[in-house]
Amino acid sequence: MPRETTHFGFESVGIGEKSDRVRAVFDSVAERYDLMNDLMSLGLHRIWKRFALDVCGLRASTRLLDLAGGTGDLTARAYSATQQIVLADINGPMLRRGRDRLLDEGKTGVRCVQVDAEDLPFADGSFDCVVMAFGLRNVTSKERALASIRRVLTRGGRLVVLEFSQVSNATLRRLYDEYSFRVLPSLGALIAGDAASYRYLAESIRMHPDQRALLGMFEAAGFERCRYFDLAQGVVAVHRGYRF
Repeated sequence: MPRETTHFGFESVGIGEKSDRVRAVFDSVAERYDLMNDLMSLGLHRIWKRFALDVCGLRASTRLLDLAGGTGDLTARAYSATQQIVLADINGPMLRRGRDRLLDEGKTGVRCVQVDAEDLPFADGSFDCVVMAFGLRNVTSKERALASIRRVLTRGGRLVVLEFSQVSNATLRRLYDEYSFRVLPSLGALIAGDAASYRYLAESIRMHPDQRALLGMFEAAGFERCRYFDLAQGVVAVHRGYRF
């Protein structure tokens, strides 16, 4: 019987291998992750995250799960809107950096939990909102992750996903490809000492479903009133869906 495979960037790997390979990538880049985000996006990721949080519609009473939240960047931004936050990530080193960051900034009371997005250990209806920034493309089964997220949302709760997507303009797409496959690995080697992980980043973006395809996955998972917002000509997109 042929083995079940999935993609790790452009490489085909066994279903059971991807999560370990992804974990190794983020183990490697955790120390310089936030700095690299600023350099890679020229600081634009801050604007994109602010927009994603606006789409979340947070209130003081909102129970928020920041899934694949890593170093806590989004949690730190959301803290002033609601302090009922769980910061969750599958990667221990990233999560520890997030916990330390929040404590250093005096943002207390955030629960930090190491979890697998495909099998969330929370009770049904635990959260009013789940936000996931630049994490969905790294899970092995997006379908399982979306189903798991929907289960832990309360009725009327929403999922907001900020993720790299498909650039709409052909000229910009060519420039973006040149930047992704030439500049990013070099920058990763210089700043993080790891070109391969940033080559995977560029490849994983190209393997991720485009805006319409991901919208269809939201709907297939049972989310309603689904829509997406293109940012930076589709370099990234924010998808939102509700559980009713």
